[in-house]
Amino acid sequence: MTDTLPMFPLNAVLVPGLSVPLHVFEDRYRALVHHLLRVEDPTERVFGSVGIREGYEVGDHGAQSLYRVGVKAQLTEVEAHPDGTFDIVAVGLDRIALERLDSSGPFPVGHVHERPEVLGEAPEVVLEQARATFSAYRAALAEVRADPYEGSLPRDAAYLSWTLAACAPLPMPDRQSLLEVDDPAERLILVTDLLRSELRAMNVIPSLPATDVARTRWSPN
Repeated sequence: MTDTLPMFPLNAVLVPGLSVPLHVFEDRYRALVHHLLRVEDPTERVFGSVGIREGYEVGDHGAQSLYRVGVKAQLTEVEAHPDGTFDIVAVGLDRIALERLDSSGPFPVGHVHERPEVLGEAPEVVLEQARATFSAYRAALAEVRADPYEGSLPRDAAYLSWTLAACAPLPMPDRQSLLEVDDPAERLILVTDLLRSELRAMNVIPSLPATDVARTRWSPN
């Protein structure tokens, strides 16, 4: 069953639970924020976001090619400025799949359907390997950067996989690959492998990672 959502394509991949700050200045996305603010129930101020495979977030050539799997996001904070721009914060909720994008209105509208997780438990060895690898990554990163995560790691496989996906310093295609995996156990295996690759690279070039993960914040919503 398809639904419609206001859409905000980004040059980034949101994942469930990831809290992201956005500066909104283009007319169509200002209109999107105004639309959301007219929704009386704050919990219903939701929009969809997918990553931009090719193109830009703004301008006439924006969003030329989009990834098809993204997330539903909830608007949680809004700061309006006198020039009509906004600073907002949104948190990723459930995954969605974009069927088509309608750009004929004041803001883009996506025809989407839900992309649910596969239910089931991950083997304990997969959970422990993921935690241990991330702990090793945090220890290596402490020499050059701030810790990308605060607090204890989730025990639930799905939450843990999204936490590591949010914190891992990955290029956009790799982060998108994690988002598209339906099984949390498979996602944990993939993100563990990617973190191990990052650790190997950091052993060669200590100034890595090149991707700054400290700008994003994890929220277990």
